[in-house]
Amino acid sequence: MKKHIRNIAVLTVLTTAAIHVINRIISITSTMKNLLKKDYGQFFDWKYGKIFYTQHGKGSPVLLIHDLNPCSSAMEWNQIYKYLSKNHTVYSLDLLGCGRSDKPNLTYTNYLYVQLLTDFIKNVIHEKTNLIATGTSCSFSIMSCNMDPEYYNKIILINPESLTELTKIPSKGKNAFKFMMDLPIIGTMLYHRRYCKANIKRRFYQQYFERSHVITDKTLDMYYESAHLGNSKGKYLQSSMDANYTNIHIVHALKKINNSIFIIGSKEQEDCIEILKSYQKYNPSIEAAEIPHSKYLPQMEVPEKFLNQLTVFLESV
Repeated sequence: MKKHIRNIAVLTVLTTAAIHVINRIISITSTMKNLLKKDYGQFFDWKYGKIFYTQHGKGSPVLLIHDLNPCSSAMEWNQIYKYLSKNHTVYSLDLLGCGRSDKPNLTYTNYLYVQLLTDFIKNVIHEKTNLIATGTSCSFSIMSCNMDPEYYNKIILINPESLTELTKIPSKGKNAFKFMMDLPIIGTMLYHRRYCKANIKRRFYQQYFERSHVITDKTLDMYYESAHLGNSKGKYLQSSMDANYTNIHIVHALKKINNSIFIIGSKEQEDCIEILKSYQKYNPSIEAAEIPHSKYLPQMEVPEKFLNQLTVFLESV
């Protein structure tokens, strides 16, 4: 019996060691191409970690906020910021837990990102800004504007989440999975399986882009690298998102906000029209437009069409 227990213990230790080695190999090899360079940006030393950002151009400020996702980063705006910087000072940051920014071991909440936006505008931009946010970042952008409207001009949302989805809250089952994902070795293994190259590619083909032929290997590599920078500690953000800590009910804020809000939706994005109408239901002054032949990331898939619509919103009185 003792020998049997000893064998199990040895096997467990060896298996754990093997998983740890595999985790380290993945963390190292996934970032070897060094596509997310830090040479052309700087860091905002925030209270919860260093936030990577870039600044381009001159003029009224525009703050670009990428989709809240461990594999996302400011690279989402690569085809947009150069055009915008002709007439604006364009700031683009990697959110905490994403890309080149720090990825601390904490519970990531909606209010955490509300604080980040407010502190970044106060300490880096120093004046009212237009804000453009994608997908899962739209909710905390709305909440930040609601709490500190004096820091914002126009708010432009790209394919925001459904209001119903945002009402989901943490539960015992969700917290149990979060605990497992946060574990040093097993959790990292689960995270690596989720953000392997094949799954990121599948996400682009099924959710992010309507036209698969415009997806490049470089784009997939950048997203893969972003997910694994910092020894794959993006898992802490992912576990918080899975447990619904980044959700928040925004209907009250939508009703209250007096700032100009615009929504750009993609026609091929699931439930696009219904989501646009639901936002307008609670704030009839919201203007919305749809972009054809695109899904979740129109700024990457159809940048020219996206810029045409974005310019209309930015220049409207």
